[in-house]
Amino acid sequence: MGDAGYDFVIIGSGFGGSVSALRLVEKGYRVLVVEKGRRFAAKDFPKTNWDLKNYLWNPKAGLKGILQLSFFDHVSVLHGVGVGGGSLGYACTLPTPSDAFFETGSWAGLADWKAELAPHYETALRMLGAAENPRLTRADELLREIARDLGREEHFHPTRVSVYFGDRPGERVSDPYFDGEGPDRAACTFCGACTTGCRVGAKNTLDRNYLYLAEARGADVLAETEVTAVRARDGGGYTLETRAAFGRDARDRSIRTEQVVFAGGVLGSVPLLLRMRADPRGLPKLSARVGDRVRTNNEALIGVVDPRGTDDHTEGVAIGSILHTDEHSHLEPVRGGRGSDFFRVLGMPHSPGDTLLKRLGGAVVGYVKDPFTWARLYTKRSLSEHALTLLYMQTLESTLSLRVEGRAQRLVTRLDDPSSAPTPFLPEANALADRWTEKMGGVQMTMLTELLKAIPTTAHILGGACIGADAEEGVIDESHRAFGYDGLYVIDGSAMSANPGVNPSLSITAMAERAMSFIPAN
Repeated sequence: MGDAGYDFVIIGSGFGGSVSALRLVEKGYRVLVVEKGRRFAAKDFPKTNWDLKNYLWNPKAGLKGILQLSFFDHVSVLHGVGVGGGSLGYACTLPTPSDAFFETGSWAGLADWKAELAPHYETALRMLGAAENPRLTRADELLREIARDLGREEHFHPTRVSVYFGDRPGERVSDPYFDGEGPDRAACTFCGACTTGCRVGAKNTLDRNYLYLAEARGADVLAETEVTAVRARDGGGYTLETRAAFGRDARDRSIRTEQVVFAGGVLGSVPLLLRMRADPRGLPKLSARVGDRVRTNNEALIGVVDPRGTDDHTEGVAIGSILHTDEHSHLEPVRGGRGSDFFRVLGMPHSPGDTLLKRLGGAVVGYVKDPFTWARLYTKRSLSEHALTLLYMQTLESTLSLRVEGRAQRLVTRLDDPSSAPTPFLPEANALADRWTEKMGGVQMTMLTELLKAIPTTAHILGGACIGADAEEGVIDESHRAFGYDGLYVIDGSAMSANPGVNPSLSITAMAERAMSFIPAN
């Protein structure tokens, strides 16, 4: 790449990065997107999540897939990697948050967020090809039954998803979204494999809309490359230092640019910002609030598995329906594709408890009460047809801080309030899982890290570079501009300044659209 000059370099190709790339190149800027992951064609996605080489991301171990697992003292995080970012493996649901999201957090009062973001939500829905899930399955009917039992059937509804359904499953058509400028699509076959990457060509990932159009209009994408430093240049502009994310080419390269967009997600942008703030040759004038107010959707993940069941739960989209259990909580059943049962090796009986002894004791009781089911669960050739994950999320706040420590600059978490530490064992979620298991049969599972250390798991890590009135309150202003540096932006999940309580991809997209609306044409 050498020392090529750009008007904007965007670090990361997820929802914030891809939106930024398209809108900036449309405004006449020279744009480069740097992404540490690979490009994936439909055929490159793993057939099941047992294909660890193409599913998980850990280049040192030879894994170059779409999902990275990061384990901390207070949370375990599943986050996306690849050209298209988290869209490659997300469950493609596109909900709009409740009013509380727009009225709380560090951004409260800085704008009429609901009104200002409304047109950008509409644009995002159109660009992402939003459609209502047309096919409800046995899992969705179970959720409807629970809604009925709770007296909340009117709060059950099919999901809105970024999927092309067409007229006949598998039918291939010319671009149905952008007047022929986009790629061909194939209608959804309801195979359930959204989260391992769509091999059909129905899922509207970012490399099929925003990023695809950005490249067609002249944006450059540099894949398999990691940004290691961002340094402000005397007289204006920035120099980025990069290295190959994997492979033999370990040469460092530098890229000159006038402006930078951090869009690598919380675990991409925030660690880089923290390191650069601590580096006198980096970005030392960044706000001291970098790394603060990291949050999740305050969620719980509980697997329900019936190895002897006859229903095939792989049929459908990843998340086909949603139930709002109260004004600040909701429940979604999540499926995987046929054969994608890798996470059973990390699973144990779901056993809530405030001490390790109680949790281990409950797990032992679970094994003893139903040993044959558990034996079948661990040995059955294909389990995914008989398994679902219940995803419970809340708008209630519980925040952490991210910091880098030691000479190795290891990323660690710190509790903002030890009295309200995140937990995987939410009583409301446990009660809903009990209702579900009673109807579906089988047993409940939890991740090993949750059982042993009471550490929750999330796929929705947010915050760490939040919006505030000034550098004392936030890292960026209401237009996503970093305090202390002209031409430096943060436009990804780390800019999210309150808990949306729902899958955040649509909101990140809308926030990115709004941020881009303030940048003038070149």
